[in-house]
Amino acid sequence: MTPGNTPVPIEVRGFKKLYGSIVAVDGIDLSLGKAEILAVAGPDGAGKTTLFRSICGLVDFTEGKISVDGYHIPKDFEAVKPILGYMPQIFSLYPDLSVEENLAFYAGLFGLSRDEFRTKKERLYEFSGLGAFADRRVQNLSGGMKQKLALSCNLIHNPEILVLDEPTTGVDPLSRRQFWDILADLKREGASILVSTPYMDEVGRADRAIFMNRGKLLAEGTPEDLVNRYQGRVYEAPVEVTSAGMRKLDGLGIRAGRFGATLHIYTHEMVDGGSVTTALEGAGLAPGGVKEIEPGLEDVFIQLMGVEPGNEHNSEGATHD
Repeated sequence: MTPGNTPVPIEVRGFKKLYGSIVAVDGIDLSLGKAEILAVAGPDGAGKTTLFRSICGLVDFTEGKISVDGYHIPKDFEAVKPILGYMPQIFSLYPDLSVEENLAFYAGLFGLSRDEFRTKKERLYEFSGLGAFADRRVQNLSGGMKQKLALSCNLIHNPEILVLDEPTTGVDPLSRRQFWDILADLKREGASILVSTPYMDEVGRADRAIFMNRGKLLAEGTPEDLVNRYQGRVYEAPVEVTSAGMRKLDGLGIRAGRFGATLHIYTHEMVDGGSVTTALEGAGLAPGGVKEIEPGLEDVFIQLMGVEPGNEHNSEGATHD
């Protein structure tokens, strides 16, 4: 660190990681601000986990620079350990130990005294809701409770910076909301949080977000900024489409995305709802009522996925006449 300067919690510049001849991440830049939640979204294979593990000093990287609170990774990683909490994508606690035994184990790793652990434990139980399950073995917890415990174990030493790799994947919607409520509380207390997620509703709760695909940066900004980047129009049709049907639509030049029991159709600005209805009927679908809707984050991401990084503004929409 340079004396007199206030370092940002996490700064990544020109990050590149190769596995042999395979480029896992290519030229990523990002900064995590103080008391900020930065979400990183992208499909499997986008490079999110590689990036997060490198930030935490667990994976060597090929090019670029990473600093955590001004300390260089991996050279200064020992200095970073007390201020960093890392929650991997794969659940890594001890299933045959109880909730409290897992917390005690992590407290021991970080050198907490008995009194320090008692105080911290009660605080963690208070915000996680795990106090009533203190004696329950981890293997008997629900998915949501396991994730809350994993986060609690990473908070046992009061880290200033959290790196969370898809912490709510596979967790029910209610537990996901509760988990993000906890993250919001931690942010209000001054924590800086870098979190990856496959869920666009979670991206919407972050201060800023990054979209990644195939190791490259697609877009960055606040959730509102990202939504405003959408080009074209979005129509919604109440029709369920199979994978074979989606391939047929694609073959006809109709770009669309499935959203539960509805279909989103992506068009040029000049395409109206009647043209969309005609196109769907031509594909053998009976839409039953097409309406234009405002684009959401997932619509933006789907559009960007079809555009080469750096050329997002050349996107042509989805449906062709």
